[in-house]
Amino acid sequence: MNLISQKLLTNPVIKDLIDNGDYSNAAKQLLESQKISWKLLESNYEAIENVQIKSFWFDGFKIKVQFNPERIKSTAAEVDAKSVAERACFLCVENLPEEQKGIILLDKFLLLCNPYPIFPQHFTISSLEHQPQRIEENFNEMLVISKLLSPGYTLVYNGPECGASAPDHFHFQVGTKIFMPVEDDVQQMKNDFGNVIIDDEKRILSLIDDGIRRIILIESSDQSEINKIFKKIFKGYKKIALNPVEPMLNIICNYENEFGWNVIIFLREKHRPKYFYSKEPERILVSPAAIDLGGILITPREKDFIGINKDLVGEIFNEVSLNKKTFTLLEENLKEEFI
Repeated sequence: MNLISQKLLTNPVIKDLIDNGDYSNAAKQLLESQKISWKLLESNYEAIENVQIKSFWFDGFKIKVQFNPERIKSTAAEVDAKSVAERACFLCVENLPEEQKGIILLDKFLLLCNPYPIFPQHFTISSLEHQPQRIEENFNEMLVISKLLSPGYTLVYNGPECGASAPDHFHFQVGTKIFMPVEDDVQQMKNDFGNVIIDDEKRILSLIDDGIRRIILIESSDQSEINKIFKKIFKGYKKIALNPVEPMLNIICNYENEFGWNVIIFLREKHRPKYFYSKEPERILVSPAAIDLGGILITPREKDFIGINKDLVGEIFNEVSLNKKTFTLLEENLKEEFI
């Protein structure tokens, strides 16, 4: 705990905010303080102020492409078991940069500024213990923390085989709320492409196929109900996916006082598209995870940013998303479970 205490940023403003339960503004203060004391963080935040973005409109929703060179390390990360085992865990407290400080959450997580931001405000929440990236036993904490950090932020989870650059150390990402287009678009997507399985006073469960992504949407202000639904979904998906580690998924979770939680689950078929492994010049260095599928596709190379178009975005998302046949099977199973 002594090592952990050395990594905590304590000042009167942050302490007062935390004492009053205002973790959203405490996170903002942490970021402002770290920009002053951590040169790399300051430099990379200055860089994203001028980041290049282009947008593509699909049928009722938008996908943005962001040219972000600083994300090259994450996008191209080797996450196979051998590579992970041979490197030091960059989320373990003893391996954090000297300048990096954080805030304790729920006595088991550390809120840290992400030095390679995508969002206007971007954080990582890492477990104090070195444990594998698994959502099943940590899903409730995702709900709790998303409420704790509202109204300013949205939580993101990437599965160990579909986007997590540290599959050996449990963590969430946190970003500015409503920055990802899907947060604004999901209700229209539900209306246009959704199949509502449950809709009562406690919860709404919808399955959405927008043509390029396969999505499950859970809406409720009742935490226990969301947990129950997620457990059933996870169990059914795991059985169909036949994955001994964890069925491939990415999650975006936010909380609004008036409405409760929105949990957006992207179901996955593959970690990376064929273009990631292609030879130059056909190669496109993209590795879709929750933020990308949420509508901010990251391209760390300028040539890929310039060359990518709407058709390629749709092809890439379709390839890495769960195939339509399995999605339909899961939908049928969930109908039997809930109806």
